Amino acid sequence: MAATTTKPTYHARLKEQYLGTYADELKKELKLSNIHQAPRLEKIVINVGLGRGKDDKKLMEVASNTLRKITAQQPVDTFAKKSIASFKLREGSKIGMKVTLRDERMYEFADRLINIVLPRVRDFHGVKANAFDKQGNYSIGFADQSVFPELSFEETTTAHGLQVVFVVRDQKPEHARVLLEKFGLPFEKSESESNKETK
Repeated sequence: MAATTTKPTYHARLKEQYLGTYADELKKELKLSNIHQAPRLEKIVINVGLGRGKDDKKLMEVASNTLRKITAQQPVDTFAKKSIASFKLREGSKIGMKVTLRDERMYEFADRLINIVLPRVRDFHGVKANAFDKQGNYSIGFADQSVFPELSFEETTTAHGLQVVFVVRDQKPEHARVLLEKFGLPFEKSESESNKETK
């Protein structure tokens, strides 16, 4: 009888680092009573809001291709939850598309974004420190998709913006920044921090 071979389970590098090292370090640094209270990444949502371009078929195709290429998932359409007359927006109108990443794909994307994509941004001095919401979720906006190496030049000639949201489960919103710094997300230095370095 032939022996059955099981494929080795793959784990994203950043996930292994979190489970093996970072979670315990966060527990100690944040003075938490147990490791399950440590902040953790719950999901990453990448979305493209198309605004007035929602009726532009080519732009829709380009945006869909961008999300599919950089996440390896099929995007889903997003729709307006209410009507806004000044924007000529009706409830239920298509306003963009998004992809939600969890577990391995989430950690893989975060790793690539921090270590490959952000260093490709022109004149990059760190991500903004004030882009957290009240729950501790963090958003990064990109003016266009050309910084993602998965896309060819031809796939970036029709430019569009996109937003990446790190959804963090935490005890306190300020713990989210500590988690993202642990992952290597480079926050821009405040004036006081810059002054300390020059002294």
